Amino acid sequence: MPELLTYLLIAFAVLALLGVVFEEVIHINKAKTTLFFGSLSWLVMFMFAGSEELQEHILEKLDHNLLEIATLWLFLMATMTFVAYLNAKGIVQSVVQKLCPAQMSKRSLMIMVALFAMTLSMVCDNVTATLVTLGLVNAFDVDQRTRIKLAVLVVFAVNSGGVALITGDVTTLMIFLSGHVTMPQLLMLWIPAIAGVAVLAVLMFPGVTGMVATEKSTKTFTGTDWAIVGTFFSTIACTMIFNFFFHVPPVLTFLVGLSIMFLIGQFMHMADDEIKILEYVRQIEYETLLFFLGILLLVGMLKEIGTLDLLTNFYAQTAPQYANYLMGLFSALIDNVPLTAALLKSEPVLQTPEWLALTYGVGVGGSLLAIGSAAGIIAMSKVKGLTFGAFLRYTPLVLIAYTVGYLVAYSLANVIFA
Repeated sequence: MPELLTYLLIAFAVLALLGVVFEEVIHINKAKTTLFFGSLSWLVMFMFAGSEELQEHILEKLDHNLLEIATLWLFLMATMTFVAYLNAKGIVQSVVQKLCPAQMSKRSLMIMVALFAMTLSMVCDNVTATLVTLGLVNAFDVDQRTRIKLAVLVVFAVNSGGVALITGDVTTLMIFLSGHVTMPQLLMLWIPAIAGVAVLAVLMFPGVTGMVATEKSTKTFTGTDWAIVGTFFSTIACTMIFNFFFHVPPVLTFLVGLSIMFLIGQFMHMADDEIKILEYVRQIEYETLLFFLGILLLVGMLKEIGTLDLLTNFYAQTAPQYANYLMGLFSALIDNVPLTAALLKSEPVLQTPEWLALTYGVGVGGSLLAIGSAAGIIAMSKVKGLTFGAFLRYTPLVLIAYTVGYLVAYSLANVIFA
């Protein structure tokens, strides 16, 4: 590929990022900016391929990218439908209000939300954990600044919890399947995950004062509601079991669960306003899906032009304990899945502590930016006032928490497994 074309494509990615950063200034929705530059970059690659052979190669890569995107879209659609139903009916809010005391401090709320997000993200995917936890956050009447802090904490906690089990994060699963770590070794990452989240929660405490009331809900729910709740959590459990024992893609299990949800509504005579929940998701979440589409098209383009190869070359020339930390920082700009795939393909020679540090780094480092992980992208779309710039104000605190977690992960792994 001509060098000038490579620079142009990188410029498209930079412009897309700037569009997200300055969304509040230019008043152009981030989904439109990323989709424009993401699709334009592939169009330019086709136009200047130079030969039919290269065009066929680009087409093959585009088809692969679109397959990954379609899989994610379907998975998001299924997950969001369940969560949107729970939120629309007030089930999440009602359960939380019954379990919590009548009053609690806002700082206690932050700790409770963080622990809930971490635990949930260990046993299900980051998308589901983020959606459910943000639904929990919406159950409380807090000021916007505190809500934004809670959202940032949720993003970091979800990504942190996900590294400790293969069911929680794709990159953790990739490193596990490559044979470099075992399940007991991964469970050790729960300790640095807790350390990092605890540090971030404490750093978020200044300015968070007062109490929050949790009024006891008087809502009653129908058999249909509880049947759908049971279907949702059964789907999460089956996703883990089927993927582990039969290698069933999570999207397939969730689509089966979604179909069961609609069958329940059909045979239990769900009211019309509840039947329209899919229409609600289509309207409300469409920008989230377009944002994902644009981001993944850009990441696929960067992978195609060899930008990830530059990172793997840099990785090979740097001491592992530092390189793993830096890969976590890079994963905030480049999706951690292709980044991890590129690192595994380069076959680095690492010891167990270094593999565990890498697992933590690429799993948690994306929390540094709102666009660095699926959890961050969803939070931006679900929490009013949480823009790229608003998230960026807390990036220094997230960096400190990430650094603490990484040091604990690397040090503890050296003590136990060296």
